[in-house]
Amino acid sequence: MTALSVQLRGAGKSVPGLLYRGVIPSLGICVFLLVWHLVAGSINTSLGQFPGPAQVWQQMNTLYQEHLQQRDKADQFYQRQEKRNAARLAENPQAKIKWRDFTGKPTFFDQIVTSIYTVMFGFALASLVAIPLGIVCGLSDRVYQAVNPVIQVFKPVSPLAWLPLVTMVVSALYVSEDPLFQKSFLNSAFTVALCCLWPTVINTTVGVAGIDKDLVNVGRVIKLPALTHIAKIVLPSSVPMIFTGLRLSLATGWMVLIAAEMLAQNPGLGKFIWDEFQNGSSNSLSRIMVAVVTIGVIGFLLDRMMLVVQRRVSWDKRAVLR
Repeated sequence: MTALSVQLRGAGKSVPGLLYRGVIPSLGICVFLLVWHLVAGSINTSLGQFPGPAQVWQQMNTLYQEHLQQRDKADQFYQRQEKRNAARLAENPQAKIKWRDFTGKPTFFDQIVTSIYTVMFGFALASLVAIPLGIVCGLSDRVYQAVNPVIQVFKPVSPLAWLPLVTMVVSALYVSEDPLFQKSFLNSAFTVALCCLWPTVINTTVGVAGIDKDLVNVGRVIKLPALTHIAKIVLPSSVPMIFTGLRLSLATGWMVLIAAEMLAQNPGLGKFIWDEFQNGSSNSLSRIMVAVVTIGVIGFLLDRMMLVVQRRVSWDKRAVLR
């Protein structure tokens, strides 16, 4: 085969790949935006016409400008505080200086950061419990038979049912004059953790139980210690299924968090949506749609992040293409 023929074949393969990865998705997005624009123009609500893509983009820019203005106010507040404290120290070097936090209203982008931090905290807590539990269940049929009824009972429980219980338990047990975390943050994070447990436990159990028996027998023949067996055979073989569970758990946790923030009025994107709904201004619908699109984009990016991590630690390199 000549070099020219190889180049032609390579070029032939690159065109469909470019079409698949770039042009076709862009076309789908354009069609979606067009349909959204046409449908939005025919819907009138009590707050006015349903926002189209142009109105949503305009409100996104407005929210960004509001964020910059709030940051400027915070900077000015801290500068005034610093000057005032410096003046007090100049008059009396022994004076007690007090630093106060800026108490302005959180902006839309502050709420995004809060929600991402909360979901990752709850997801990490759930993973620390779910992965070891799934490994044990996959290795021991007796443990699985004992734990499975509990999983099947609590797996379908709605996060909205967990939230009041979590709130009461945190309020009763987390009593401190100088708390490390806010109670509202812990309420949302623990609710997310409870709902993130089950997909990871189930998929980890299936992945461990489905390990090639030849690998297990080899480990027995060479008498690998239990921890070495898990590290060298169990984890590498079950990583694809573990990450499938982690991806499902993270997606579940993200959806649960928005509902929990909305119901309990905890800081985050859910509270932002509810506040705008209660506000009832002419821009409320556009701002809610900005939040809805943002939630979807963040959920997509979180899933892509998990795929990148999976590709780095797993032997199954095809996972990133799924």
